[in-house]
Amino acid sequence: MVGPQRPQIVLFGSSIVQHSFSNDGWAAILADVYARKADIVLRGYNGWNTRRAVKVLDQVFPKDAASQPSLIIVYFGGNDSVGPHPSGLGPHVPLPEYIENIRKIATHLQGLSDTTHIIFLSCPPIDEVRLGEITSELVRTNELCRTYSDACIELCNEMGIKVIDLFTAFQKRDDWLTCFTDGMHLSCEGSKIIVEEILKVLKEAEWKPSLHWKSMPTEFSEDSPYDLVYSDGKTTLNPSDWTFH
Repeated sequence: MVGPQRPQIVLFGSSIVQHSFSNDGWAAILADVYARKADIVLRGYNGWNTRRAVKVLDQVFPKDAASQPSLIIVYFGGNDSVGPHPSGLGPHVPLPEYIENIRKIATHLQGLSDTTHIIFLSCPPIDEVRLGEITSELVRTNELCRTYSDACIELCNEMGIKVIDLFTAFQKRDDWLTCFTDGMHLSCEGSKIIVEEILKVLKEAEWKPSLHWKSMPTEFSEDSPYDLVYSDGKTTLNPSDWTFH
């Protein structure tokens, strides 16, 4: 591990997490926003559902780790909500089991430390037309996405955990169908929505210390005679908190 040790923001989930550094993705945006403030750590697994996630919780988030994340952002549900295949194979997880798996994930993460905070992301909508052109059989629908999204939100509210309703957030835009690269994975526009919603939660959360980027200290932010010289020729400009977002 390189130092100094910074707060860790861990992204845990399926393909929307694994690919979140691609296409100007939401992890890339967060890494830019949190430069010199926190490390964005990716634990994304393409194609995974909550059944697979609960089996690796102790490996991905060991309770006896020397340090624990400051924030964990979790997304599972898109694959769980895929309609069942007649063979019994595939990613589908029945809704009651999905709810219990989300509960198991949340309970494990809550037990990591008193200073570890959690945000869940619910299922975003999909572009059914584009997905129908890619797949011979449409097994993922907005009706299913909404059902699993609502279930995740209801459980998180019950457990007192922060949750972002992506199904609603995306559809606030008239052009929300532009938020996808292939009908379900995110374009840059879709990623911007996620970042906006995450930063809104972090700004409003009454967590001490705050995890909103503007409230966090900047690493090595002291003034230096090696910084750019100001126009008066006598002082220097400290660029440590300059942003270009």
